Amino acid sequence: MSAGQWVKKKWRKIYLKIVREKASPEYVARGWSIGMFFGCLIPMGLQLFCSIPTAFALKGSKSGAVLGTFITNHVTVFFIYPAQCWLGAKLLGIDSSNIGSKVDAMIDALKNFSLLHPLDATMKFLNVAGDLAAAFFVGGAIMALVFTPITYVATKKTVIAYRIRVEKRRRKRLSALRARAQARHQRAKKQPNEA
Repeated sequence: MSAGQWVKKKWRKIYLKIVREKASPEYVARGWSIGMFFGCLIPMGLQLFCSIPTAFALKGSKSGAVLGTFITNHVTVFFIYPAQCWLGAKLLGIDSSNIGSKVDAMIDALKNFSLLHPLDATMKFLNVAGDLAAAFFVGGAIMALVFTPITYVATKKTVIAYRIRVEKRRRKRLSALRARAQARHQRAKKQPNEA
């Protein structure tokens, strides 16, 4: 299976999960937008601790709140997190050109923790980590504010459109069944008359 086929298959699975949920379109959309919000704002690994209780509190789809957080996963974080940090750094006035070097400095501070004076190492780590954390959360907040309403509207419209299509198909099948039943009934009426 090619990568394109795999992505198409996964996308179809998510699409069907969204549109087939037995709830109102608003309920489904609310859950997915909650998942998207926390998927953008909170680091991976902590998102479910926020999205599930929020889905209960705001009466949104629990499965949507869980699956919506997967906007950040083991593949997408390599694109989303740097963009998020870059955006946050730009907004905070932090030099974003050296975010990579700040990550390296943070890793070095952790590696050399035992070699340096513990207080110096801790301060160096917090200084670098503080800039990155601030950029991460500010960038994440902006992305969440942009993508959460888009997710809500898109999900709601998608669910409504799917249900309209399903209802049209159901009516068409029902109409065809009625037409066949009427035709059988007409034939049955004609046969005794012909005899």
